[in-house]
Amino acid sequence: MSDKYREAGVDLEAGYESVRRIKSHVARTKTMGAIDSIGAFGGMFDLSKYGFQEPVLVSGTDGVGTKLMIAFEADKHDTIGIDAVAMCVNDVLVQGALPMFFLDYIAVGKNHPQVIEQIVKGVADGCVQSECALIGGETAEMPDMYDEHHYDLAGFCVGAVDRSRLLDGQKIAAGDVLIGLPSSGCHSNGFSLIRKVLLKDAKLDLQATFEELGGKTLAEELLTPTRIYVKAIKHLLDKVDIKGMSHITGGGFYENVPRMLKEGQGVRIDLNSYPSKPIFDLIARCGNISKQEMCNVFNMGIGFILAVDPGDVEKVQQLLAEIDEPSYVIGEVTDTGSVDLQW
Repeated sequence: MSDKYREAGVDLEAGYESVRRIKSHVARTKTMGAIDSIGAFGGMFDLSKYGFQEPVLVSGTDGVGTKLMIAFEADKHDTIGIDAVAMCVNDVLVQGALPMFFLDYIAVGKNHPQVIEQIVKGVADGCVQSECALIGGETAEMPDMYDEHHYDLAGFCVGAVDRSRLLDGQKIAAGDVLIGLPSSGCHSNGFSLIRKVLLKDAKLDLQATFEELGGKTLAEELLTPTRIYVKAIKHLLDKVDIKGMSHITGGGFYENVPRMLKEGQGVRIDLNSYPSKPIFDLIARCGNISKQEMCNVFNMGIGFILAVDPGDVEKVQQLLAEIDEPSYVIGEVTDTGSVDLQW
């Protein structure tokens, strides 16, 4: 039916096969407000099911960046979708909004249905962890734009919160305590530097195991999915007054923590107050990278930060312990206007 189009590099039958393969993964993400819409022109979601009084929609969009290059080289595609979801839902969460739905965008040089299925499986896994519905997406086959074994992956998330519960950092005050939630590793940031330092310069083997990484291969360590913090924050929102939150992504502490503060405020963070991640020591050593620059690129072992009143610290940590979520008191809000890190 589409021989000429196939000769041009676009295989419609492979596209149809990809859709057939992903349907079961999409189905398991269905939530209360999701309206079946796979194959429709637009994804649909019924927000009225959630009983918001004055709902504010909070949206976020992001990609996975050059972490994808590690997935290509390792030929492992079933977790990279979790990263795409995590980068979006964690951003939305910062405003106090719970993720409602997600859409993905996959651009490929050649449509390999089994690879598309693995990617979407990961996206669906991330949506299940986030309790949000995958209500649509796009897979674009673009020969000559990408190598036939390469792809790009991005996503878009919408969350909702009642206006009265929107977190904008206005309640944060000097003396408030910073509680850090651990990352799983590098998450989805800094991979251009990681690839240069570890693969190009040090010429480390992705399939080699490293004792300092707990016996994991380098590929396993680097492809560890970004943590999703929805479960932890959802467990806290109705029980304690969170004054502000920050998702620690590219730019590390220096760039991301000030985004939750008022003008003139700063923070003091002690990097010795929580367990370090060996992968960051490996990167710093192989690349001869200063601690300051490491903290300006990577999450350094903390993926999410909460600002709370000193009187609420014990309660927050007890609540998190109930769901086996580790947490660490890592610092405090100051009136210095700067990010002061101690190591």
